[in-house]
Amino acid sequence: MPRGEARWAWLLSDGGEPRNWMLVLAPLLGRHDGGWSGIGWGVFAALFTAVLPTLILRFGERRRYWGDRHVRRRQDRVVAAPGVLASVVTGTALLYGLDAPAEVTALVTAMLAVLLALLVITFFWKVSVHSAVASGALAVLTSVFGPWMFVLTPLVALIGWSRIRLRCHSTCQVTVGALIGAAVGAPVFGLLR
Repeated sequence: MPRGEARWAWLLSDGGEPRNWMLVLAPLLGRHDGGWSGIGWGVFAALFTAVLPTLILRFGERRRYWGDRHVRRRQDRVVAAPGVLASVVTGTALLYGLDAPAEVTALVTAMLAVLLALLVITFFWKVSVHSAVASGALAVLTSVFGPWMFVLTPLVALIGWSRIRLRCHSTCQVTVGALIGAAVGAPVFGLLR
């Protein structure tokens, strides 16, 4: 791969990480649904869906439970999943228990549903979490802010391209990830919103 192309692929892959989507999306939806106080709820949600999972993945990487923060090997993902899921489940329960804004709790619950679907598949096959979260985020944004959010579709496609170009996933794994993110995330969010 040409050096410039590799640089862009890494930038898109790192920028399109699932945690980054949640760091932006949770406070944004919190603001939309709960005003300025909703931003705090969004930050609280991001703590359990982005910050703590990142710390868990870094801890596992340092302890050599898996190879890197992207947890590229399918078998390693099964090992990493319980810690990440525990964080998201705890956050979800706290958001519901503390009566957080509906769009924030719906977002986190939709993320949890997508993660569970991905985990089931991961027992048999590797699928792109980057693509699942990006397409799920686009579906949620479209649901909340309207169809003009489809202008972000090329970004979702570019994130998928980066994962393929970096040889982290096949085209099929990226496509299935994107389909799951939208097909699971959007209805769960819409139902709970």
